[in-house]
This record gives sequence, C-alpha cells and structure tokens, in this order.
Amino acid sequence: MTDNNTGLVLEGGAMRGLFSAGVIDVLMENGFTFPALTGVSAGAAFGCNYKSNQPGRALRYNLKYCKEPKYCSFRSLGKTGDLFGAQFCYHDIPERLDPFDIEAFEKNPMKFYLVVSDIETGLPHYKRVDSVDDDCYEWIRASASMPLVSRPVELDGHKYLDGGVTDSIPLRFAEGLYERNIVVLTRPRDYVKKPASKMWLFRRSLKKYPKMIKAVANRHLMYNEQRKYVFGREKAGKALVICPDAPLDIGRIEHDPEKIQKTYDLGRQAAMKKLEEIRGFLANDN
Repeated sequence: MTDNNTGLVLEGGAMRGLFSAGVIDVLMENGFTFPALTGVSAGAAFGCNYKSNQPGRALRYNLKYCKEPKYCSFRSLGKTGDLFGAQFCYHDIPERLDPFDIEAFEKNPMKFYLVVSDIETGLPHYKRVDSVDDDCYEWIRASASMPLVSRPVELDGHKYLDGGVTDSIPLRFAEGLYERNIVVLTRPRDYVKKPASKMWLFRRSLKKYPKMIKAVANRHLMYNEQRKYVFGREKAGKALVICPDAPLDIGRIEHDPEKIQKTYDLGRQAAMKKLEEIRGFLANDN
C-alpha cells in the first residue's frame, strides 16, 4: 500500500528502539510505504532498514552481537570512548557481518532524515541521507551517540551527539514535509520525563559546550512538551501514534537476548493491533 502524503516518525530511546524495529518490520511486511521517514537516535539507526527494505535485520544483529564487547560494553567505552563500538557497530556490521542493502536503500524513493545535536550551538540539525558511504554510517552514529558514553562525531566541520537531546520526537520537522504522520514512541502514553540526574557529570563532560549543557538540563521540558504536541496532533486527526502499553523492560544497553526479543515482539504486537487503524488513517489522507 503506497501513501504519498503521510510521513513516518521514529523517536529514539537506545535499546527501547527495538520496539520501533518490531513496529516497522510489520509495516514493511504489510506493504506500507512512506514518502519520508524521520528518525532520531535509535530511530535512525534502526529506521534506515526501512529504506533498505530489510525487515528483521535490526533484531538479527542485536541478538547475535548483544554479548560481544566490541558491540556494546564498558570495556569498549574505556578503550575507545564509545559505549557502542564505532568501528564494529557502524562499519563492521553493515559492511561485512550483516550487510546493509546499499542498492535497495539508494533506489528507494523514500526520503530518509535523521536528527543530530550540534554540541556547539545546542540545537538540532536535520540531515537527509540519500546514498550510502562512510559519511552515511557516521551520520547515523552521530544521531545515536549518547552524551557521557560517546565521543562527539565530527562531520562537515561540526561536532554532533545524540539528536534526541535537542529534538526527541521530530514531529514538527516532519510536518514541514507532510502534514499527517505516523509516530512511533518508545514510552507509554502516561510517561512523564524527569530532569536529568547527575547533571554534574554532563557539566564536566561537556564543559567546553555550555549550550549543549543547557540543552541536556532542559531536555525533560522539551520532551514532555513534544509528547503533549504529539497527542494533540493525534486528537486533531493529523497523527497516528503507536507506543507501548507499559514501560519496556529493557535497559538503555542490554545483553539479555530474551529482553531484546521481547521488546521487539511487543513492537510487532502493537503494530498488528493497529493495522486496520493504520490502513484507515492512510486511506483517509487527503
């Protein structure tokens, strides 16, 4: 089913993003296509598989490598400065171990946007990725590079970290492309974000970047306001929201294959329950 006027938005959430991976796999398997996908952090890292038409890929490599220290570990953080290994996660896996379908990605007309945070301005930056090269993988890495446990990623003369810090749910950006959107969240409807704990760590880690420190300190306000906006757009008939019914039992990092599989399965179940609603939402697009 092809729809030309409805976008797809994926928020982040580190390993909670496996919920979104389950959702988008169901969408792909049921033939839903979108003119644009906007993903942030894990939403970008897993969402790129929509443009390459590779359902199951995100789950597959997470299950296979979740206990591999080079994939995600404090050993990796100590040795490289990145909790999620930059070379292993963003080059070895897509280039050799579980190949990313470059040809499919580049042939698919769907626009793929990701969000990064410019650590010098403390503002979000939106990058459209059409082709696959080293910079493509590095943009995705930048979008998912969490403060404290990641090195800034330098691209085009700017330094970037996790896009979720400055635009956690990029619906407003997506509405600049298409007024109607399907939005996949990784927190339940009643979730309210609290201020960041241990701000002193962020201040020390980001001491050269005061505007980024301010963005981290205010993130809970931005995030809660964005959720209010998302549900308001849903009430107005301009958004369809897919989210967990309850908090996901998975850590920001996760080495337990059962929890990884369960989180993914919950995403699939949520999408399956909404299939007819999705079809109706797309059919009613004007």
